[in-house]
Amino acid sequence: MFWVLLLLLAWAVAGLACLRLCLAAVRAAAVAPPAVDRAHPLTLYEAAFLAGGPRRVADLTLVSMARQRRLLLAHTGWATVVDPCGRDEMERSVIGAIGPGGQSRIAPVRSGAAAADAVRALADRLVWAGLAVPDDARGVAAGVQRVRVAALAVGALGAAALALPADQPRPLIALWFTLPLALTLGCLAITRMEAHPYSRWASPAGQRLIGSLVRQADGSADDRTYLTSVAVRGVHAIGEPDLRAAFAHRERYVEERWERRA
Repeated sequence: MFWVLLLLLAWAVAGLACLRLCLAAVRAAAVAPPAVDRAHPLTLYEAAFLAGGPRRVADLTLVSMARQRRLLLAHTGWATVVDPCGRDEMERSVIGAIGPGGQSRIAPVRSGAAAADAVRALADRLVWAGLAVPDDARGVAAGVQRVRVAALAVGALGAAALALPADQPRPLIALWFTLPLALTLGCLAITRMEAHPYSRWASPAGQRLIGSLVRQADGSADDRTYLTSVAVRGVHAIGEPDLRAAFAHRERYVEERWERRA
């Protein structure tokens, strides 16, 4: 009867994930969507926020300053200030996150710059313009991701139950596991019909604006096009090997810190 314990675990995983998604959808529906400012000119910082949130804004600022030789990003994962005079609030936030010593690892600089007041003010402007998702409505995208993971977990638990010795026919066991799987898939289908496209950062109007920004930049090959790619696609769009190594080292640093905490 060990498969019954796996079935109960599958129901718990599926039920909890679907419940959290439903609660997030209810909270999102209670938030009145602001009027969309269709004349709002989208900056690269704003595009980065809509595409990837505060951390994407910090990444874009780091890459922009590095390309202008005002910040050195070493392949070892360290950032060094070359020009201590930031040209805007985002750059000053990055310099402030590096600290008075003028040198720091990229990972804490990214986290500090992402939490700066300048990024929060940018987010507020985008929400006011109807281009970003309000804080209370950002749980739908995360809830959808949790339900997807739960569906995979239910499938894995069902496969494990079928592989174990049991006193019940295999088709009957598989039928029992299809019930929590149907719950997760049905929840995903309903959410897609009612709340798609769902994004953690950009509203539907913001997503359309990002798409038009990319199409406008496709015909040119200047520095703005490069930074637009970084803003929309993240650090994976970086072409320089040294810069890619610097950000790859940042990811390894974050993973090592999580392992030490565990």
